[in-house]
Amino acid sequence: MFTLILAYITAFCLTYFIVPTIIRVAKARRFYDNPNERSSHVEPTPSLGGIGIFAGAICGIVLWVPVDQFGLLQYMLAAFVLIFLIGTLDDITPVTPVQKLLGQLLVSIILVYKSKIGLHSFYGLFGIEELGAPIAFTLSVVAITGIINAFNLIDGINGLAGSIGLLVSVFFGVWFFFTGDVALSVVAVSLAGGIVAFLRYNFSGRIFMGDTGSLLIGTVAAILAFRFIQTNYVQTTDTWYVFDSAPAVAFSVLLLPIFDTLRVFAARIGKGRSPFRPDKNHIHHLLLRTGLNHTQATLVLIGVNVAFIALTVALDHLGSGILLGIQWTGMACLTWLFTRWGRTKEPL
Repeated sequence: MFTLILAYITAFCLTYFIVPTIIRVAKARRFYDNPNERSSHVEPTPSLGGIGIFAGAICGIVLWVPVDQFGLLQYMLAAFVLIFLIGTLDDITPVTPVQKLLGQLLVSIILVYKSKIGLHSFYGLFGIEELGAPIAFTLSVVAITGIINAFNLIDGINGLAGSIGLLVSVFFGVWFFFTGDVALSVVAVSLAGGIVAFLRYNFSGRIFMGDTGSLLIGTVAAILAFRFIQTNYVQTTDTWYVFDSAPAVAFSVLLLPIFDTLRVFAARIGKGRSPFRPDKNHIHHLLLRTGLNHTQATLVLIGVNVAFIALTVALDHLGSGILLGIQWTGMACLTWLFTRWGRTKEPL
């Protein structure tokens, strides 16, 4: 426990004190996130806050992960550095969607091939157990890349991506602590420390995390979620932290970004448009149309995500198939309600 506290403090302090400098440099060099067709802000805003999160998290991890538990973490750190470079480059000199996607695929391949992160079984979901190696590898790379992109796309209002990242880090960090995986627990807690410090400046709209931050959070979230599923099914003790429906529990933690990304992509394709063409149809945009401000919309969405996690854990005995159905149905109903509510207000 003392190690986790030190990791959190290290990440928090470094990020907290470095972000103001990043803001000054970004303003001086005019590294701004300028308003566009999918933006919810109207003023150019510094967008390199992810550098602070990365610096804090990496220092917390390197300093406090026990040497004897470093293991495959070296490959994860390589993936973190690569996704950091991709995000920073895009924040400073925007790259094409294809270039960014290729970089994300490379990160996913490193994680699947070297760190053994990914889908190796459906654990009975849809009646499927173990997957063949080629199928497992392909699905894992696609799933990790999808999660990374989901966090990138959900980063549309102040505090939202950071708050979801904090929720993911806390949930999995606590779980890995109880299972004895100190290394991944330190990874989660270090990210949480960096995010909390960043949110101090982000909620006020002084700086955005940019792709640097959202891609890093998405990468860590994918690692924690898949390793959670893998580790859960090798637990031999019948304790409160061993779940019958681990895939559904993991999905509930990542529910908001994944559901929203798939919903928006489906809507765009249904209208004959490219799924990657930006618009203002994300779930946070729907809430802004109701008259809520950024902070209020973020709190509502985080509350929804926490509620689904609690519901899934409480109904863990029902099995992943039923729980996933409940999650998708519930989110679809909430999205419909938010849309109807927003139609009674002024458009964005």
